[in-house]
Amino acid sequence: MSQPHRTLVTGGTGTLGQTLVPRLQEAGHTVRATSRSARSGDDVEWAQMDLADGTGIRDAVAGVDVIIHTASDPLGDTEAVDIEGTKRLLDAAAEAGVSNFVYISIVGIENIPYSYYEAELEAERAIESSDVPSTILRATQFHPFVDEMLGMVTRLPVWLLPTEMRIQPVDTGVVADRLVELATTEASGRPDPVGGPEVRTVGDLATAYREARGSWRPVVRLPIPTATFARFREGAATCPDHAVGSVTWEEWLETEYGAR
Repeated sequence: MSQPHRTLVTGGTGTLGQTLVPRLQEAGHTVRATSRSARSGDDVEWAQMDLADGTGIRDAVAGVDVIIHTASDPLGDTEAVDIEGTKRLLDAAAEAGVSNFVYISIVGIENIPYSYYEAELEAERAIESSDVPSTILRATQFHPFVDEMLGMVTRLPVWLLPTEMRIQPVDTGVVADRLVELATTEASGRPDPVGGPEVRTVGDLATAYREARGSWRPVVRLPIPTATFARFREGAATCPDHAVGSVTWEEWLETEYGAR
């Protein structure tokens, strides 16, 4: 059980950050959250911070016991944010005497040749080589990520997708709850990863998504002959031995879009 501390959440406005912050508050933590733009409210102490250029990092870290690092830029400058930004944050954490640097990472990144995953892996290495005690939790893909991915094809007359890719969608709340448990002043190293209740193909997920959105456009397999997609087809991004939670993809769709 997590004990209440002053806890910093980077990426407080992100998908995971927005879910995590209220759970930490409910557990009694005093929460400081970061955003690249000025914010206030929600009984949260907001700190303006930019990992890419280092602005505000030391002020954000000052006086905190635990850092939960969820900030990332998968579609932007991963070198500046995910690698160098994480190193800047670690330097500030070392100076501030932070007891536990908790990092959320992704299942399978060492086996999938994808630039963003390579950046995440480099960030993990920087964390483990730092003097700051750390906890690295890996998770599979969040439901909202799958929703966003499939949403990119909704306007097309035919949904061309790599239907044989295998992923394990997980409820964001389940991951947030695990992070709250790990947000102690005792670092946990590398706890077991967190995956959703089912390993599914993108074809299966797309069919359920299409029905939830009230569309009948055909889902057509798009072969992508690269090593990256081969690893996804083999299930490298899944951890079936660590399936947790009970929210399936269909149940999440029902909550998000309602019955049709």
